[in-house]
Amino acid sequence: MAGPMDGVRVVELGVWVAAPAAGGILADWGADVVKIEPPTGDPGRTFARMLGVQGDLNPPFEMDNRSKRGVVLDLTTDADRAVARDLLHDADVFVTNVRPGALQRLGLDYATVAADNPGLVYGLITGYGETGPDADRAAFDVAAFWARAGVAELLTRPGDTPPFQRGGMGDHSAAMTLVAAIGAALFARARTGVGQLVTTSLYRQGAYTVSFDLNTFLLTGHPIAVGQRESMGNPCMNNYAAGDGRRFWIVGLQAARHWPALCRAVDRPDWLTDPRYASPADRARNAATLIAELDAIFATKPLDDWAAVFAGEDDFFWSPINTLEDVLADGQFHAAGGVVYVPDGETTVPMVATPADFHGTPCAPRSRAPRLGEHTEQVLAELQAQRAARANPDFTD
Repeated sequence: MAGPMDGVRVVELGVWVAAPAAGGILADWGADVVKIEPPTGDPGRTFARMLGVQGDLNPPFEMDNRSKRGVVLDLTTDADRAVARDLLHDADVFVTNVRPGALQRLGLDYATVAADNPGLVYGLITGYGETGPDADRAAFDVAAFWARAGVAELLTRPGDTPPFQRGGMGDHSAAMTLVAAIGAALFARARTGVGQLVTTSLYRQGAYTVSFDLNTFLLTGHPIAVGQRESMGNPCMNNYAAGDGRRFWIVGLQAARHWPALCRAVDRPDWLTDPRYASPADRARNAATLIAELDAIFATKPLDDWAAVFAGEDDFFWSPINTLEDVLADGQFHAAGGVVYVPDGETTVPMVATPADFHGTPCAPRSRAPRLGEHTEQVLAELQAQRAARANPDFTD
């Protein structure tokens, strides 16, 4: 269960979520990830207090930091900055979301580090990119991904206030993008022997997330309207409420293909010949009336009853709108590998899995997130041995 990244040495200098999540994915996939924290710790260690979680549990931090080794270094001191550079001397990958200006002041910018280790793949997540007036501007994903990239606006119904982003949404998707870039750079290094700087930004990640809309506007100058549930142009692509109040989405994107299945499911075969609904264009013109009729029909049965009806139609695509409790109770979520069991001494702790499986090189988390500085002595001892080996090739520990 070593994983596809077994043998890859990663140094992480990350705060909050984005870079730690990238390091966490690499650790899940088998890499040896050494997490550098200041004496006060990664501020992500305060998530539990922010969320009012009692005891020693810190679920968001555990999610992104399991399977790592943790060291404490005070990078305001010359001695500990030298230790960080020594760690990077033999590393394959560096992962960070510290602002570029701060990295340069620490002597941990790409040019400086790559001069000592030209094979290093240096993975950087920024808020707004590497150049431009906001290149060194601080950002959380709520600002750069959610707000500035247009995600929040596109999810806001006209006249409503924007919805709030859930924690780490932009961070986690940016982390996965960075991990993909790191994997591609390691593949290139296997051919060339040379590492490189790979970057992504929360802003770019947000723009890519809404690229369906953004690219349409870029090429045509016309925005795609924000959908109104009561008048969706394709009523087969809409959400409805069952009689027990549980909501669900019908996802009949191909209007001609999925319309007959919907008519059969709601026992309205007459709609197939009703001139109001004869074509997709007719249904769009009369959408408000059709959606109101569907609302009344779906209100007559609880969702479990409708699920049994829907199961009888191969061309009826749908999904319940699940609560967190529903997701964790869903057998398919578990069958699809949505939960992993992380070793914790004599027992294991269930956590959400990272969203990829490797069937030839399977992997699994190896440990809980490290306590602050838990592996400092171990890692420094390894570093001392590596220094000795470099100084004396005949040295043996």
